[in-house]
Amino acid sequence: MSLLDVGKLALITVTPTLIGALVVYAPKWCSAVARAWPRTTADEPVPAGPPIEQLAADLRRLLRLHDELTGSAHIAMRAHRLWAVEAAISVRAVEAAQALDVPHLEPAPDGMLSRTELGRLLHALADSGLVLPATVGPFTKDGRI
Repeated sequence: MSLLDVGKLALITVTPTLIGALVVYAPKWCSAVARAWPRTTADEPVPAGPPIEQLAADLRRLLRLHDELTGSAHIAMRAHRLWAVEAAISVRAVEAAQALDVPHLEPAPDGMLSRTELGRLLHALADSGLVLPATVGPFTKDGRI
């Protein structure tokens, strides 16, 4: 048996092991290289909050719920639920104002705006192009935006 035959036999014997090792370890090596590689797109903008479409949909849903609550529930239950819905409307309206760069007052420490401030903010959001329901209960004169 010559040296060339021994080399061929060794190559035939080791090849399946090398292929198996390559299949197992190649993804780990590639991910390590990708993590170590410098990223050139590190200055991508990061959104400050949820998408404006979601904010608008939440505001419309909350305003409709507020309108339904003003005329339906028992007075004690209605007051508590209206307070909670108005707080949620305040939070979403401020987030939408920040997303659209609409000037607005910062909410009080409890996170709520007064009804007049909230009405003004809703009008400003509608004027900036955010689609809101036509009736918004006591937040607007004549219930219209």
